[in-house]
Amino acid sequence: MAEPISEDLLAAAEAVLMITEEPVTAVELAQVLEIPEHQVVAVLDALRLDLDGISEGSRRRGYELREIAGGYRYYSRAEHAEQVSAFVLGGATTRLSQAALETLAVIAYRQPVARSQVAAIRGVNVDGVVRTLVTRGLVDTAGTDPLTGATLYVTTADLLERLGINSVQELPQLSPHLPGIEAAEELGPQG
Repeated sequence: MAEPISEDLLAAAEAVLMITEEPVTAVELAQVLEIPEHQVVAVLDALRLDLDGISEGSRRRGYELREIAGGYRYYSRAEHAEQVSAFVLGGATTRLSQAALETLAVIAYRQPVARSQVAAIRGVNVDGVVRTLVTRGLVDTAGTDPLTGATLYVTTADLLERLGINSVQELPQLSPHLPGIEAAEELGPQG
């Protein structure tokens, strides 16, 4: 039978998760809490049960513990998004343009990908849009193409976190009728 988790250990894990701005990995939690990694999983499960109001004497909280982008972090619950958004943003949001969303989708599905390949798929110049995505921390460089020397772009952990997924493999499947990178390269960059 597993040992009960001490209240101090739960409180320490909760404190770390409360102040983090990025998801914390199980390895990082194990190091800071000075416990084995397998025990971190038990601690996180106990916290999750407590937050969900499942543990005896607990109530469902307005936030939850999620595993996102390879780590763990507290997030407000989806059912409170309207109130949280109104408080944080005052009703104003900064949205990506249609061009930025399309460019981001191409990079997400085809990464690592050169800017010229993205331009070929979209049929327009994407230099400014890619710069915007890099500035916003949604896309980053990942080396160069060994044949052309072109800079390669990939999505960031911040994007995964904003989408609420752990990896790009969780993105919906593309239609089998869309052209592949090879077809786009034959077209060459447009504009």
